[in-house]
Amino acid sequence: MSDNVSEKIKNQIESNNVLLFMKGSRDMPMCGFSARVVEILNSYNKEYETIDVLLDPEIRQGIKDFSNWPTIPQLYIKGQFVGGCDICIEMNDNGELETLINSASE
Repeated sequence: MSDNVSEKIKNQIESNNVLLFMKGSRDMPMCGFSARVVEILNSYNKEYETIDVLLDPEIRQGIKDFSNWPTIPQLYIKGQFVGGCDICIEMNDNGELETLINSASE
């Protein structure tokens, strides 16, 4: 990954309290895993941003390298990598994700 791509990803993460790198958009997810995480985030009625990795192949691969996580979607809260779809579902089910989202919105 180039320094430029790494810097761009870092800036995007630092500029948004809650950021989801996903396939597609919030209004039109392009995979079931992205759609599920969007559904979870929407249930909290809190602000969050998304980045469609399908629009930029360098970001699509770069975010995987950046986080050392092989799949998309990837959720970041307050600059910290939270996880992918399965982790978001698990954290939603046990209440941890709501706590993180609420603290990021304060």
